[in-house]
Amino acid sequence: MPADPEPTAAAAANAAESDGAFASPTPELWQALGWAPDDNQRAQFLALQQQLREWNGRLNLTRLVEEADFWIAQVVDSLWPLLPLLRERPEAPLRCIDVGTGGGFPGLAVAIALPNARLTLVDSVGRKTQAVQAMAEALGLAERVELRCERVELTGRQKRCRGQFDLALARAVAAAPVVAEYLVPLLASGGEALLYRGQWSDDDQAELDRALALLKARVSRREQRELPAGRGLRTALTLQPVAPCPAQYPRAVGVPAKLPLGA
Repeated sequence: MPADPEPTAAAAANAAESDGAFASPTPELWQALGWAPDDNQRAQFLALQQQLREWNGRLNLTRLVEEADFWIAQVVDSLWPLLPLLRERPEAPLRCIDVGTGGGFPGLAVAIALPNARLTLVDSVGRKTQAVQAMAEALGLAERVELRCERVELTGRQKRCRGQFDLALARAVAAAPVVAEYLVPLLASGGEALLYRGQWSDDDQAELDRALALLKARVSRREQRELPAGRGLRTALTLQPVAPCPAQYPRAVGVPAKLPLGA
């Protein structure tokens, strides 16, 4: 696996000074990401920001709504781990699931960036799923985006969800071994799970590896990147099944978080 990068203080300071350059969807923003949307996708991202403003005023979904908070900490952070897919197979008809979608990220950003993907977004808070469903409809994504209001431990045992997805995503949900237990049972043969993390240590890796041994999966790729404008280090971990996930996973609601696998 690649070694962790060592960002310098000078680089972070320079990036922070350029924060204003990423306050809107300028060419510099997409250049920093390494992928550029077409005109329709650009319009959808702008509409997504407006929808988030409107719903955030009612429900306080997220504080990351304006300027670089939205364009870097929401859009870029959602999409950068998917760059190989965006560049090589943007039209792929993937079946994707976003676990713990909250205010709709990364799921809605992925739905815009991958126009043939079908997204299932899961969250246990009804007012959030209702808001995200309304946003998806306003963006013209309703035919490809399904909301499920339930605990993901239940999702992983539903016949129409277990073992059905090409790509399972989770961003800022729980500790890595817990998220792995949520995602791996959802994967189809050949599917991948993507864990969005921040800092990542050898101890973190060891804990995750112990959990994955029980789930019959492995880390196939680890990538790290500094977000633009000094927004911090991000780690993306890609998991792949090596055999069918044992039927006892995910365990009952609440158990994965209370008793993480491999702890």
